[in-house]
Amino acid sequence: MKQQIKKYFNRYVEFSDAEINEIYSKLTARTYKKKEFILCEGQICKSNYFIINGLVRSFYIDNKGNEKITQFALENWWITNMESFANKTPSLSSIQALEKTQVLLINKKELEKLYLSMPKLERLFRIITEKMLIASQRRSDIYLQMTSKDRYNDLIKHFPGFSQRVPQYMIASYLEITPEYLSELRKTK
Repeated sequence: MKQQIKKYFNRYVEFSDAEINEIYSKLTARTYKKKEFILCEGQICKSNYFIINGLVRSFYIDNKGNEKITQFALENWWITNMESFANKTPSLSSIQALEKTQVLLINKKELEKLYLSMPKLERLFRIITEKMLIASQRRSDIYLQMTSKDRYNDLIKHFPGFSQRVPQYMIASYLEITPEYLSELRKTK
């Protein structure tokens, strides 16, 4: 796990082995079972989660009682509810493991201490946050303006094995299409 986090961090900012050891000492390993909640709507998100292996989704329930999936996260991705984590407010969404998922988590207090002692870690998380914001903006500004077929093809192109790991109704929810239409799109592939 330490080598995986080191490789990931060093993609963006160079860290020495001693710095990685210091960061790693503040991380907690945790395994979630399939369908186990990492965060439930209404809870305050106290940690940021790095996925070692597995797959999770972030979702909320709309006013009609329908699940709306806003994000999936795979190996080597960070996930949190940023608003709840940053502002210490109840989360408006939930995060759930879709398969057995192993994470390294860091709580806000420990992360803030590390930022003070190691400023380049704050730079790393700024870069990560920028990438997350870009992905979110891309989804809302560009992705949802694409046709349903183009959204599906783009998802499959960028994450080829993804559709084998996620139930089709969840992919349909994420793409904001009906499961029936997704089935039709899959037949044309």
